[in-house]
Amino acid sequence: MAEYRITRHPILSIPERKEVTFFWQGQKITACEGETIASALFASGIRVFGHHHRDGSPQGLFCANGQCSQCMVLAGGMPVKACMELVKPGLDVQPLEGLPSLPEDDAPAPAQPVREIETPVLIIGGGPAGLSAAVELGKRGVPAILIDDKHRLGGKLVLQTHRFFGSSQAVYAGTRGIDIATRLEKEARQYECVQFWTNSTALAVFSDHKVGVLKDGMEYMLVRPQALLVASGAREKFLPFKGNTLPGVYGAGAFQTLVNRDLVRPAERLFIIGGGNVGLIAGYHALQAGIQVVGLAEALPECGGYKVHRDKLARMGVPIYTSHTILSANGTDFVESVTIAQVDERFQPIPGTEKSFACDCVLIAVGLDPVDEFFHKAVEFGLPAFAAGDAEEIAEASAAIFSGKIKGLEIARHLGYTDEPIPPEWQVTGQVLKSKPGQVSAETPPSERTGVVPVFHCTQEIPCDPCSTLCPKNLISLSTVDIRSLPRFIGTANSCGGCERCLAGCPGLAITLVDYRRDPDMPLVAIPYEFTRESIAEKDRVLLLDTHGTPLGQAEVVAVHSVKRNDRTLVVLVRVPADYATKVAGLQIQPPEVTQPLDEVVDHLADDTVVCRCERVTAKEIRKLIRAGCRDINEIKAVTRAGMGACGSKTCSSLIKRLFREEGVPLSEVREGTRRPLFVEVPLGVFAGMQDQEE
Repeated sequence: MAEYRITRHPILSIPERKEVTFFWQGQKITACEGETIASALFASGIRVFGHHHRDGSPQGLFCANGQCSQCMVLAGGMPVKACMELVKPGLDVQPLEGLPSLPEDDAPAPAQPVREIETPVLIIGGGPAGLSAAVELGKRGVPAILIDDKHRLGGKLVLQTHRFFGSSQAVYAGTRGIDIATRLEKEARQYECVQFWTNSTALAVFSDHKVGVLKDGMEYMLVRPQALLVASGAREKFLPFKGNTLPGVYGAGAFQTLVNRDLVRPAERLFIIGGGNVGLIAGYHALQAGIQVVGLAEALPECGGYKVHRDKLARMGVPIYTSHTILSANGTDFVESVTIAQVDERFQPIPGTEKSFACDCVLIAVGLDPVDEFFHKAVEFGLPAFAAGDAEEIAEASAAIFSGKIKGLEIARHLGYTDEPIPPEWQVTGQVLKSKPGQVSAETPPSERTGVVPVFHCTQEIPCDPCSTLCPKNLISLSTVDIRSLPRFIGTANSCGGCERCLAGCPGLAITLVDYRRDPDMPLVAIPYEFTRESIAEKDRVLLLDTHGTPLGQAEVVAVHSVKRNDRTLVVLVRVPADYATKVAGLQIQPPEVTQPLDEVVDHLADDTVVCRCERVTAKEIRKLIRAGCRDINEIKAVTRAGMGACGSKTCSSLIKRLFREEGVPLSEVREGTRRPLFVEVPLGVFAGMQDQEE
């Protein structure tokens, strides 16, 4: 079988891992110790994990986060989620064909008493917000328990290999997400009053102010906090389109989990739907992992993410189709192509504008919804509750760090451990970090043609200041009032020494240096480069692009080197004519033929789109009920089973509401569906206290 493991990466180290073997349909598969069944199967090129009981449709990985059931398999005869279950030596794994059959057992299990504990503070979520809150509580001696359902703390930070924006002083701007996770965890763990429960999941908040927790994935227990902080992050939104459940259609989080955590390439050719920061960053991560990015489609006239993220993809050769939407993902058992079309001002596809592209992965990155169920339930029951990070408001991770910091102090004040006021400057910084991308200015290259000149290709107001802190001569200036201002070079023609620290440390890779000292007519241009050292060499011919991805000309690589005290960013030197030296913003990473559309448009064979993935309920079925007068989501549930599946309606609830809106029904007339009390499924034996027994 083909190997899809990542063996070289420009940012991530490739650890030595012990190999283990297990069996898939009787065939021996080599895995790495400690990885999930899903990752091991993907590493061997296996994408289809079974077929749905309703219509026989192929099932595969979707969320990689344990919140759906698309990757269900039979392991040792038991149905398990392949993305959460670790490989064990000799394990027999079979695809799930239809509904699983549980082993018969007539003997009732004797129920054991449930352990209960109390704590001043319970934090749900060990991402940037939860860890920052734990630090503030720890500083003030407030006992707290932080629970997180992963084996490692840091939340989505552990999947982020790029440098972060924001304030260098307040939120580690200029540091890679993977390293921020390590720093936050180290700082939080120094406080003995804070306990950390990894591999532990919050299941429900109850009316008696107790929180059900699955500790260590084995023991069910009840925790009664005096205050609850919900810092559980966000989940990805989804889109209804033809073929949206084919294996190969993933959320960005699942894709980044496979690539940046598990070091597995889940695709060869990727197409991205959604031009927010999540989609733009995932595209960059794909390129770094050696995956071709065929294109990106965004329904709005402009990408909603930071312009520097968009420009970074464009100048590496990725086409960006604004005012376009996806029509279908095409294929039989897995994605083979994608079809997109231009949209009008009402976001309706324009006939005749369809284009199809060969790809084996469609990455969906169309926004996030807060995971705030626990917060709202706690408020309903009168338990003092706080929300931080994306559970409070969707924003960047830097904003989540500061949000957790503020909420940690608020909770300490609420419980009487301190009377410190929230510093006004904290509130100001918090709001700045949450701000949306601001005004875009025209790029104005410097006119000087002497000495060394830094060129700033960032022209959008966003919260970011690392460049001003990196210059050893303090020659880069930002407004002292607002870090969302654009950087300015305040030196003279010969004051920059060309140390390249600003270039190598810019989170957006949006600074180049033009060196006129040796030859004013053919200056050297220094370009930041975050790909493997083996991918480029002296005397290579490269195509240079401007900020928008427009070709400027070819040049020979003069040198490739790293910057002293820099963090894994290389610098590529090329010599170019002075006429366009200041326009050079990057170099093309992938050949243009990768991004060409197919000669003919591909039509998907399905006649409708799936809204409820778990129960495979289509938009057609739900629209029929709405048109018949149904205004109760519980009625839709009873008739179609939409929302009754393993994900607990986490994916389909927003899509069902969208169908009501599309049918002209105000949501004020729609009765909400009843959510099941448990956040994820738990084996019944756990509730009976059978965790010490073999099940």
